[in-house]
Amino acid sequence: MSTEKPEGERLQKVLSRVGFGSRRVCEALILEGKVKVNGQEAQLGCRVEIETDLVTVDGAPIGVRPDFVYYLLNKPAGVVTTADDPQGRPTVVEIVPSDPRVFPVGRLDSDTEGLLILTNNGELTHRLTHPSFGVEKEYVAVVEGNPSRSSLRLLREGVDLEDGKTSPAKVALIEEGTIRLTIHEGRNRQVRRMCSTVGHQVKRLIRTRIGPLSDRSLSPGEWRELTMTEIRSLERAVADSD
Repeated sequence: MSTEKPEGERLQKVLSRVGFGSRRVCEALILEGKVKVNGQEAQLGCRVEIETDLVTVDGAPIGVRPDFVYYLLNKPAGVVTTADDPQGRPTVVEIVPSDPRVFPVGRLDSDTEGLLILTNNGELTHRLTHPSFGVEKEYVAVVEGNPSRSSLRLLREGVDLEDGKTSPAKVALIEEGTIRLTIHEGRNRQVRRMCSTVGHQVKRLIRTRIGPLSDRSLSPGEWRELTMTEIRSLERAVADSD
């Protein structure tokens, strides 16, 4: 008796379409037990409903719906990270295409610049923003004064904020008055508060990396679609952190 669903697309066709290789390669992934549908190991020839079924490869959920889109934006200062703003300020969603509707993954303060992902893939958004997955975010901060070795050590070990001590961070002095910080938490204005706590107010803050993603070629206000390789790398990052 066939175990195939009477409706839906063949799984290997779906996997091939979203960038996992030829259908033969995708069939091999299924036979090796690397693919699951709704938590169950997939069988060769099974069908999936792309609107409702959860497909994972090596534990990472994949966007199988054809209408999933992923944008990488270099957010300029003065733009708010919301879908709409009651005060009428410019928003990040106004910079990228309006159809299909997308939402920012996490937040950057209005005065913070740098990389921001926008997508309509809710599952990936959850995994990229939830602290339990520990996805790294890297920032370059231009600060007042020149941080001492002891200040850098405090930032690395964690500083006490009003909402609790921060987790250990990766911190390096790039040049006088400029530091690179890598954190995996997402508290409100966290980097600014961390630097202020050790006596160095932030004058300019730029996010330069989200997990495996970086792009120095994007100017402020520019955006582009993520490549399939980049999407896969994000999915692996949140799977490895699970």
